[in-house]
Amino acid sequence: MDVAHCYLDGNADAVEFCPHDSYQHVLAASTYTLQEGDCPSRSGSISLFNVDANMGRFDLFHRVDTVGIFDIKWSPVGGSNVGSLLAQADADGFLRTYSLEDSSDGAEESFLKEINGVKISSSMCLCLDWNPSATSITVGLSDGSVSIVSVLESQIELQQQWKGHDFELWATSFDIHQPQLVYSGSDDCKFSCWDLRDSPSKLAFQNIKAHKMGVCCIVKSPNDPNTVLTGCYDEHLRVWDVRSISKPVNETSICLGGGVWRIKPHPILPGIVLAACMHNGFAVVKIEGDNTEVIETYSKHDSLAYGADWQKCESNQEGKNKSSVVATCSFYDRLLRIWIPQSDITT
Repeated sequence: MDVAHCYLDGNADAVEFCPHDSYQHVLAASTYTLQEGDCPSRSGSISLFNVDANMGRFDLFHRVDTVGIFDIKWSPVGGSNVGSLLAQADADGFLRTYSLEDSSDGAEESFLKEINGVKISSSMCLCLDWNPSATSITVGLSDGSVSIVSVLESQIELQQQWKGHDFELWATSFDIHQPQLVYSGSDDCKFSCWDLRDSPSKLAFQNIKAHKMGVCCIVKSPNDPNTVLTGCYDEHLRVWDVRSISKPVNETSICLGGGVWRIKPHPILPGIVLAACMHNGFAVVKIEGDNTEVIETYSKHDSLAYGADWQKCESNQEGKNKSSVVATCSFYDRLLRIWIPQSDITT
């Protein structure tokens, strides 16, 4: 069911609902727009929206102009850092963090305040992920490098950086159950895992055969400590058993009809994931053991499907219904949509 939509000020590439209790109505959407010509530039923005699907509310209340953004992520709930932080990976090679602040004049809406920024590299920052304690961020770079950055209060410091891949690194993420491990994936078709307890980080495994094209995203299952999901330009979502971390097993896969750019597990329901499938819209997928099936598709975008997320909420507050609110965005048409899956994803 469609709830609302709008058009952003630039090419839309990421949407992220804030997971923190006081701000679960807040949706962040980022853009990346290449201005071609004699002096090419990459511009971007972060827009904040107030979303209440039950009331049909979808209001823009704050925007920050930036350089071109490739990825944004809110800090996880329960992290060591106080407050709600939003991290940004951008085309200038910077990692920036913002704090979501309440207005001091008593106004209803909040705003983003930049806390810090550090230039990670002369290459572009393409992707990022927080560790569970919100004290570190892993960043993937366009030269194939992986960076680990410490985030303590208002200080950001580059801790490690190594050349993990041969081409652009579009995916990097912490293992939320074993945060000493970081996964990475690249246009070189390699799916890798690194152990941060060694410096420089030691390669725990590297799979070079399963993905037939570049690896776009990597997500650890929040409900199953043995399962990792990967998305690939070859249009497949793959389910991995990482019980033996030195030799992960590709248990099953499903073709989604478009490059799998982003995978988002449902915040409450185990085995339900939302996938952004580039040229083939969006899909809600159910993963149960060896069985993987598409239970709903959404094709009301006319351009590359890049950004996707579920709205989070407390499980004791209308949990299942509210948590099934979805935000999606597409690139060239700059379209951002709020919708609710029609399928009964609870069964």
